[in-house]
Amino acid sequence: MKLDLVDPELRRSVARMPRLPIRGKWGRRVVRALVRRRGLGKPVEGVDVSNLDEGQGIRLYTPAGGGSGAALLWVHGGGYVIGDVVQDDAFCSATAHELGIVVVSTNYRLAPEHPFPAPLDDVLDAWQWLQKAAGTLGVDPERIAVGGSSAGAGLAACLAQRLHDAGGVQPVGQWLFSPMLDDRTAARRELDQLQHRVWSNTANRTGWAAYLGTEPGGPHTPDRAAAARRADLRGLPPAWISVGDIDLFADECRAYADRLRDAGVGCAFDLVPGGPHGFEVWAPETRVARALLERGRAWLGARLTA
Repeated sequence: MKLDLVDPELRRSVARMPRLPIRGKWGRRVVRALVRRRGLGKPVEGVDVSNLDEGQGIRLYTPAGGGSGAALLWVHGGGYVIGDVVQDDAFCSATAHELGIVVVSTNYRLAPEHPFPAPLDDVLDAWQWLQKAAGTLGVDPERIAVGGSSAGAGLAACLAQRLHDAGGVQPVGQWLFSPMLDDRTAARRELDQLQHRVWSNTANRTGWAAYLGTEPGGPHTPDRAAAARRADLRGLPPAWISVGDIDLFADECRAYADRLRDAGVGCAFDLVPGGPHGFEVWAPETRVARALLERGRAWLGARLTA
């Protein structure tokens, strides 16, 4: 993909990005270790950050004063094969500070060592933990949204579907940044030639194959493994979906947003010109990222106070 399609503020960073060595075991181990060690920014001031030993690992961001009684369950990205809660320290703490809410960020077991349904089970466990701990955290269990980035957003969308089917307390909203929703995209070999910036379709196929334990795009992918595979979207929580127009996931995100609306689910779709995959996470200080985060947090704040 030509660099001049990328927003001018993001071009230099995009041009310097190496291809992630996620196909091999040792490459994944190195990337995982680097993420855990360095993260993608420091927490903002005025927010207490603590780690809770809850199996797979939960990171808690509490604003000064304890918050408004609302909360967000956040799920990190990484194509199902890499990533860690620490990578979103800056993002989660800023969200907690600006909205005055408690943010709970959860780890999950990574593929291919732990394919579907293990990661989704872990995210469900985090939701159930948050429901039980809500009183201790000063959170109203009926004022909790779910959200995530990339693969984490895909897991958040699948979690919303699973919670709908189970009944009980539902999330008040789905806050999805560049969600990884449809394994059938990875099966479209013609997309390989476009070489999308940051996350290409070859990387996408690696991630989905690791998660599913089989080649993506086949007829036997479980509906619960890929949010876009679900036929009936009625009754799901309102959603906010953002994606860059040059992101590999742009088409699948747009299609999912349209299907949500057709099913009577409120959905705000924020398409960012010149936005490559995940730019709001790795370039949060740019004008285009700040504008997106402002719009996204405004939507989330309104859902949590509705």
